Amino acid sequence: MHLSYRLVLLLSGVAAISVVFATYQAIGETRGLERDLQRQAVVIAESQQKSVEQTLQSSAPDDLQTFVDRFQNHHGLAGVAVFNANGEPLAITPGLESRFFGTPPMWQTMLEGQNGGKFFSARSGRMHVYSLPLSNGERVVGTLGVFHDAGSIAATVWLHAITNVVETLLVVAATLLIVVWSLGRPLRRITEWLHDLRTGQASVNGEFPKEEMFLPLTTEVKQLATSLNEARAAAQEEARLRDASLSLWTPERLRVSVQSKLKGSRLFVVSNREPYEHNYQGSSIVWSVPPSGLVTALEPVLRACDGTWIAQASGKADRETVDERGRLRVPPDHHQYSLRRVWLSQEEEEGFYVGFANEGLWPLCHIAHNRPLFRAEDWSYYRDVNRKFAAAVLDEIEGEREPIVLAQDYHFALLPRMIKEQRPDARVAIFWHIPWPNAEAFGICPWQRELLDGMLGADLIGFHIQAHCNNFLETVDQALESRINWEHFAVNRKQHVTAVRPFPISVAFNGDGAAPLSAEASSSERAALLRELGVDATYLGLGVDRVDYTKGIPERLRAIERLLDQHPGYRGKLTFVQIGAPSRGQIKRYQDLMTEVVQETERINQRFKTNGWKPIVFLNHHHSHEQIQPYYRQADFCMVTSLHDGMNLVAKEYVAARHDEKGALILSRFTGASRELTDAFIINPYDADELAQAIHSAVSMPEEEASARMRRMRAVVKENNVYRWAENLVGELAGIRLEPVASTKGNLPLVKGPTKPQPEYGMRIAG
Repeated sequence: MHLSYRLVLLLSGVAAISVVFATYQAIGETRGLERDLQRQAVVIAESQQKSVEQTLQSSAPDDLQTFVDRFQNHHGLAGVAVFNANGEPLAITPGLESRFFGTPPMWQTMLEGQNGGKFFSARSGRMHVYSLPLSNGERVVGTLGVFHDAGSIAATVWLHAITNVVETLLVVAATLLIVVWSLGRPLRRITEWLHDLRTGQASVNGEFPKEEMFLPLTTEVKQLATSLNEARAAAQEEARLRDASLSLWTPERLRVSVQSKLKGSRLFVVSNREPYEHNYQGSSIVWSVPPSGLVTALEPVLRACDGTWIAQASGKADRETVDERGRLRVPPDHHQYSLRRVWLSQEEEEGFYVGFANEGLWPLCHIAHNRPLFRAEDWSYYRDVNRKFAAAVLDEIEGEREPIVLAQDYHFALLPRMIKEQRPDARVAIFWHIPWPNAEAFGICPWQRELLDGMLGADLIGFHIQAHCNNFLETVDQALESRINWEHFAVNRKQHVTAVRPFPISVAFNGDGAAPLSAEASSSERAALLRELGVDATYLGLGVDRVDYTKGIPERLRAIERLLDQHPGYRGKLTFVQIGAPSRGQIKRYQDLMTEVVQETERINQRFKTNGWKPIVFLNHHHSHEQIQPYYRQADFCMVTSLHDGMNLVAKEYVAARHDEKGALILSRFTGASRELTDAFIINPYDADELAQAIHSAVSMPEEEASARMRRMRAVVKENNVYRWAENLVGELAGIRLEPVASTKGNLPLVKGPTKPQPEYGMRIAG
């Protein structure tokens, strides 16, 4: 049915209901007013009865006329009349008698000696009379009649009823017009925008209704538009790449590639950090994406195969959003894969994460001159939490054919063996995001054999660079009984072969899609940053790190001091901004480091600062990726001075952000990124003089040289972006061929209850 017909039908229905209700209400109101009129007549008659009876007994006609004259022109009261026993009027209010049709209708009441009221028709309209017999004590000698106009009752009531009906219809009509106007215009606007979007003539950020009632529709429409634009952009990019024979990896290319290689298998990612968390915002629950390059890299893969991400719950409202098994579909606004949350107690968190992982393995692997702490109780929690996560993984992969499990980082060194013993048909990998030290250094760990054996349960172990792969193989060679194939970089232990490969992680490079800021916009952005920082500077330096003792933050601050001593010309002109997100504040070494950085900043500033300028600005709070981008775009140089690092993505983020091909990167040779970004100024972060000289060279080199260096580094990051990293890692794991081999394994089940017999599998590495 057409909308206009529905509105007419609605208006007609409301009108009919209004008429029926008004009629019912009018009848009831009329009866009520008539009862009120009758009560009023009774009160008047009874209040005057004694006086009239006395006047009748005194036979004073003039007094009776005076009495009835008093009721002339009373509101609603037509008049009063006194009749004798024969019904003849003795006195009557002037003008009242002319309104009757003959004798008033009260004779019968008088003869019966009873009082009573009655409505009747008169010349002037409907009237009511109340008659009250008058007596001398022995017999009825007359009648007192009280007359009221009753015609106005019905007229007033029905006029009021009709007015209400009309008002109701007007309100309904106005409401319908407002609804049509309020809904019609926004809906037409959305329809026109969707048409323009479909034909490529509109952007995602169109003009949408501001009313709260349209917010759910607006959200869904925007999501649809975003998906449509992403699909269109992906198709255009793929076509451009095919035409240009380029090899840039995109999320869409990764998705298509992984789909073909997984061949129906599902991917299960295990990490300590979850890709989405839920927290309370007032009385509402909101979701957010914790800062992590893993989400960027692995989400396209999980979406391609409807995979599952298994991670520790970290949000305060996480329990409110999952089912009884700890599951939910994500992303929250566009479901494409599953998230399985695992909860840890405070004791498990402190022993597993704070204790063994971050006070033990972290300093052990980074060799940053901080003594690792190994406690037996922490090791026990680490082992138990790995078992808990393994049980969650086994629960998720139950019934899956040849699932693919990818564990992330040093938190889960024991998990690959636990999974492989229960599901030998699963392809299992672990990617170690931090460095692997030399064999002698790793030998400090009292449980190195257990950690190595757990990792070698995997079919594939990934590190950032080849040097870490070599260190790992040398550690295995010294600590475990195994056969190492140095030609293929593989370990054969317990008739199971584990491949060890380098996979340098990267960032999501935007390609050529984002144009550099115009000169005017760039100048405005830089001025705004300097105003926000409260300094006036010609040169702007940048450091972006968690406040961690492996990042070399005090070393770079002292290098700034050394630069100002060696080159006084930079005083009042060069400001270095250190963005330092607080990290692991429950560990004393991190608390001490934060204090050291603050004190060093204050000391150096006290030496050199002037009115309107200081050499160092320390921003010790969390910044989002979007908040950091203006600093990346405007910094004349970025310092990455890690004392030891697996890769360090800050270096690649800075390069990716420089669409203007300006700026300079100063990079520690102890980072994995220094193997790829060879056009950076590669330095020893422990050498303050070398670092100070690198800063001087970075800001004083010719623009042509700076652009050439940045152009070459951008080409490296563009070619080897995070999507290529994910494709290499997942692609190689999916390509591993598992073949049944004889095996004698004796293991304890991770979960209670009988376990299904599984075929034994080994790995063959393709030559």
